[in-house]
Amino acid sequence: MNHQRICILGSTGSIGTQTLEIIRRNPEKFSVISLSAYRNWELLAQQIEEFQPEKALIRDAQAFIKLKERLGSTKTEVICGFEHCVDLVVDDHVDVVLNALVGASGFIPTYKAIQHGKKVALANKESLVTGGEIITQLLDEVNGLLLPVDSEHSALFQCLQGEPTDSVEKLILTASGGPFRDFPLDKFASITVEQALKHPNWDMGAKITIDSSTMMNKGLELIEAQWLFRISPEKLDAVIHPQSMIHSMVTFVDGSTKAQLGPPDMMVPIQYALSHPDRWESEFPRVDWTKAQQWEFRPVDYNRYPCLQLAKASMLEGGYAPTVLNASNEIAVERFLNKEIPYIHIAKIVEKSLEKVQSSEKMSVDRILAIDEESRKIARSIQL
Repeated sequence: MNHQRICILGSTGSIGTQTLEIIRRNPEKFSVISLSAYRNWELLAQQIEEFQPEKALIRDAQAFIKLKERLGSTKTEVICGFEHCVDLVVDDHVDVVLNALVGASGFIPTYKAIQHGKKVALANKESLVTGGEIITQLLDEVNGLLLPVDSEHSALFQCLQGEPTDSVEKLILTASGGPFRDFPLDKFASITVEQALKHPNWDMGAKITIDSSTMMNKGLELIEAQWLFRISPEKLDAVIHPQSMIHSMVTFVDGSTKAQLGPPDMMVPIQYALSHPDRWESEFPRVDWTKAQQWEFRPVDYNRYPCLQLAKASMLEGGYAPTVLNASNEIAVERFLNKEIPYIHIAKIVEKSLEKVQSSEKMSVDRILAIDEESRKIARSIQL
């Protein structure tokens, strides 16, 4: 695909803005067809003025009014409301959908994009956590293309190029361990929102930063990897790597391990998802091999990261358990960010939700959405 007509969902977030920077550096390779944002109308207005998309969507009604006032008359059709998000992804003018939405709201846009034959660059891990079984079935039915944007999954994807599926023994995702990897366990009950939002290596949105601190993010990534690479849960694991230089590893049946590495910078995996199977030249940071450096690895302490243990258990259980896990975690994190609950209650709310919401029904899109909604209600109601 020499010239890509792209729709970016979540264009004002960290992944969205970096994607637009890659487009800025490679203007001959892209046409920006549509952009979507939640409520950051000021940044969206700047993006509309620079990239002149055909359509732009903003979810928040108040932000929509301000955006329209700021733009005045414009060629871009400005739309309000998340229900119109699907219209953007199924648009005939779009070849590629980069999904950088946060949370389970990204599932339906991913599903519809694949259904309509779009290449999907996926930065919304919850799409596969919530409905991985359904999405992989759909990919097979339509011979669809889904490429990972997360640095860990991009690393695994790169390591697996040219390797037979049956040669893989284990996929190992690396994790920084977040801001609390050396924090005294007996002080976890007093962790504040401000402390949890200080990630040592990455600059991300609030929700994903909290998920990184609890390592729920790594749990969601393990489930995502299960579906992306069609691999059994027993062959997936995580390891603490504080420097975030090695992004993930694959061990093969002959004992060899391949790793993909580089400075912690999302531009490389974003660009690779857009350029694959090619590699485009860039000026992104490199490892400086002339400097002495040490990289360390540690096993995961599950007493410190109960959310990761819950995620692994959900992955093994399968069915709707990962849907419950993700939805209840979104609510628990929201409650923590709103200072309704202490930090240590995030994992407890997820655990209680998993106990209360169970279903053995056949997997379907409608049932996924119903379980997601039920899990949120339960997670909001739990008092500890």
